[in-house]
Amino acid sequence: MTAGPSLAESAPRQRPTQLGLGAWAYDRGEFVPATAPRLPLSTQGLHYGTAVFEGIRAYPSDSGLRLFRAREHYERLLRGCRILRITQIPTVRELIDITVELLRRNAHDGNVYIRPLAHKLSLLPGTPPGVSLAGVSDALSLTTFGYPTSGKAEEVRCALSAWRRPAGDALPVQAKVAGGYVTSALACDEARATGYDDAILLDRWGNVAEASTANVFMVRDGVLVTPPATGDLLPGITRDTVITLCRERGTTVLERTLSLADLYTADEVFLTSTGKGVASVVELSGRNIGSGTAGPVTARVAALYHSATGAGDVGHPEWLITVPPSEHLPHHPRTPSEGTNR
Repeated sequence: MTAGPSLAESAPRQRPTQLGLGAWAYDRGEFVPATAPRLPLSTQGLHYGTAVFEGIRAYPSDSGLRLFRAREHYERLLRGCRILRITQIPTVRELIDITVELLRRNAHDGNVYIRPLAHKLSLLPGTPPGVSLAGVSDALSLTTFGYPTSGKAEEVRCALSAWRRPAGDALPVQAKVAGGYVTSALACDEARATGYDDAILLDRWGNVAEASTANVFMVRDGVLVTPPATGDLLPGITRDTVITLCRERGTTVLERTLSLADLYTADEVFLTSTGKGVASVVELSGRNIGSGTAGPVTARVAALYHSATGAGDVGHPEWLITVPPSEHLPHHPRTPSEGTNR
């Protein structure tokens, strides 16, 4: 499954930029220059949102980059693939191996964000044009990005969105289905247009669902409360990590419905996501949450999560897959005109 230059062809090590697309990508069975892949204009995943994706993090440590909970991410990706009849997809083990090789090739020195995307590609012979899952071929791509994070609880200001989180009987909300993120984009755009950082969406019953791309937690009297995984939300892997770590250390975590009034009257509110880790909501639609600054419980949760991702030992080595630094060798991909197969 490897294409492109060998390790012997690699140039002297250069420090890549902290933020930006890695030089290599994986696309339809090959490692190719990240700027080279081209999709047909008829790509079904583009036309109809028939794709599933994941966001996975890798963090630097003394022993090399550490992929965090990649197995759980890929297991969720494959569950989403089954929903969309995407069957031509590698196994979890193969996906992890592809990811490790891609990280080796891109030689990121800092925090990395990995984006796998499985999607419907082209109509098979005899399939008429139109919305369909059967009779359409499948494709898989992976890209990596340098994406720094501080490990601390960033303070964010949120707006209550006019857009509602889609119901689970209208969209498979517990999978990362690409088409469903139109709602998230609308909500986030609405919030930023009015000066906020993010949006919190309610469900069809008026209860708190999630932020645009993050799960919501409330803190009251030292107890953490978050909407149940059975609700109209994506039960995030960062959410599960926080719940697991906090419960192991004796913190009570409840999963129950939350109202808007619960958030307004909370001691603290924070968000969890792969992209941001733990972020403190200090304001919601013009109202301060608690003191209007990141609270002590949120700060402790952020520090605990930061330790779990590779900065320390929290007793979950099964969550980490190490790519040793000796294997972080930069590759400088040839352009298609120089002979790279596509």
